[in-house]
Amino acid sequence: MCDFSRRLKNILGNGRKPNGTKPLHDTRLKIKGNRITAGILDILYPRRCPVCGEIVAQRGRSICKDCAPMLKPIKGVRCYRCSRPLLEERQEFCYDCSRKKHVYQQGIAVFGYQSPVAQSLYQLKYHARKEYGIFYGHYAAVYAKKQIQAWKIEVLIPVPLHPSRLAKRGYNQAEVIARAMGEKLNLPVVTDAVKRVEKTKPLKELNPQERRKSLQRAFMPAKNQAHWKNVLIIDDIYTTGSTIDAVSRDLKETQRAEAIYFLTIAIGIGNN
Repeated sequence: MCDFSRRLKNILGNGRKPNGTKPLHDTRLKIKGNRITAGILDILYPRRCPVCGEIVAQRGRSICKDCAPMLKPIKGVRCYRCSRPLLEERQEFCYDCSRKKHVYQQGIAVFGYQSPVAQSLYQLKYHARKEYGIFYGHYAAVYAKKQIQAWKIEVLIPVPLHPSRLAKRGYNQAEVIARAMGEKLNLPVVTDAVKRVEKTKPLKELNPQERRKSLQRAFMPAKNQAHWKNVLIIDDIYTTGSTIDAVSRDLKETQRAEAIYFLTIAIGIGNN
């Protein structure tokens, strides 16, 4: 078994008591100093599979055994800049990146934005499936660990939500993913470097030009004015790169980051 497969098995679980790993839900709950066993938590807070949405029957697993093979991470040739899957090996860049200069240096995506990941991320964002974000954060940490180390990343910066959306949703899905990754990779998560000051329309409703215009003044520097050499922006979905570019531009213009990379759980697979 290769190193990636072995580490990924620790994330997915094997139906037995995890070997040195903890189920996704029992690393965060503390009830007034009392340590509650994983078995009791399985009863009180049953984990749901991020693919089918059903309660995971086997202890120690974070996804149904039959659903795990349905998650197919990106393999093979991909765009050098944004990580979008490419059709031909001789290609270096996808159609979008060949026509547009990005602010960020490079990025990596774990999955193509298609079924079942697309539906799963929708549940994470709009139907309070926060545990899905934790699952995908752990998965991404295993998948991209070597690349993140090669980039010499110092901090993880989740794309911020506008305060009104954060209040309505109850959490920022990008931050949930980032914190799960930081836990696995032993990297700090910085949430006060950039703030969202303009509530934009849902970007999925806008074309690329409208996205860029909408995001021009969407972000501003927050109170953390630290300087880093290499930062990793975390988001759930990459479509055109406009959001990543907007956050990157704010960090670059205020001279708080020298090299900016990104990781998203999914990336659109059109225009390749």
